Amino acid sequence: MAREVVPRPGVETMRAADADRHKIAEELKAALDEGRLSLGEYDDRVREAYAARTYADLLGLVADLPKPGLSAAEVHARRMAEARRLARKMPLALQVLWTIWASVAAVNLMVWFVVEVTITGHVYPWPIWVLVPGAALAATTVGVQSIRRQQRRR
Repeated sequence: MAREVVPRPGVETMRAADADRHKIAEELKAALDEGRLSLGEYDDRVREAYAARTYADLLGLVADLPKPGLSAAEVHARRMAEARRLARKMPLALQVLWTIWASVAAVNLMVWFVVEVTITGHVYPWPIWVLVPGAALAATTVGVQSIRRQQRRR
């Protein structure tokens, strides 16, 4: 006898526990304390929270409320900070180029150092020539970042 497989319902249709109801009631209390809800709205929503059967019923009660303790100014400040962080981030292509350059420079320095230590006499400091492509890469990085900064201002 084959048993029919019933697909698992979404989270919204799952039954809520008493702990879930209590957590939503605490969020509603925090919203009341912050002045986001009137006493009447709070009373109605708490009553609905303790009568809720599913997560969808509970989540609908706090869908229009921000996280407790978060003001509009804080939300805006967080968004601006994230935008500044993304603006400072170097493009991936430049990150790869810097990694390659640093690896080549490190290998050159180590080989030169080993040669300098193992032979008698002075060895020409040829790794200094690795600075030329490094300087070109630095100029390119500065140029790319300034172009990106100008594009953000528009």
